[in-house]
Amino acid sequence: MGIIIKPIVTEKMTAVTEKFPNRYGFRVSPDANKIEIKEAIEQMYQVVVEDVNTMKFAGKKKSRYTKSGVVSGRQDAYKKAIVTLKKGETIDFFSNI
Repeated sequence: MGIIIKPIVTEKMTAVTEKFPNRYGFRVSPDANKIEIKEAIEQMYQVVVEDVNTMKFAGKKKSRYTKSGVVSGRQDAYKKAIVTLKKGETIDFFSNI
């Protein structure tokens, strides 16, 4: 499994990118460190990464009510990385569409 799982394209992350045009969010492997994340982003998108900030999120218990009763489950734990690129560089997630 790779280090970079997927880019985060949400309203909140888009607001951060509009305020700071050189910051992007990625969902990454929970056992990846900052150096591995930096190298993977640089190799995948051909950009220069200045800084990497990581956050770990614990899984949450979720339940919902259905016709057959209450269904309980657990949301997966994950790790998120906010990557700051060198000034003037950008990543275009939608270039392949």
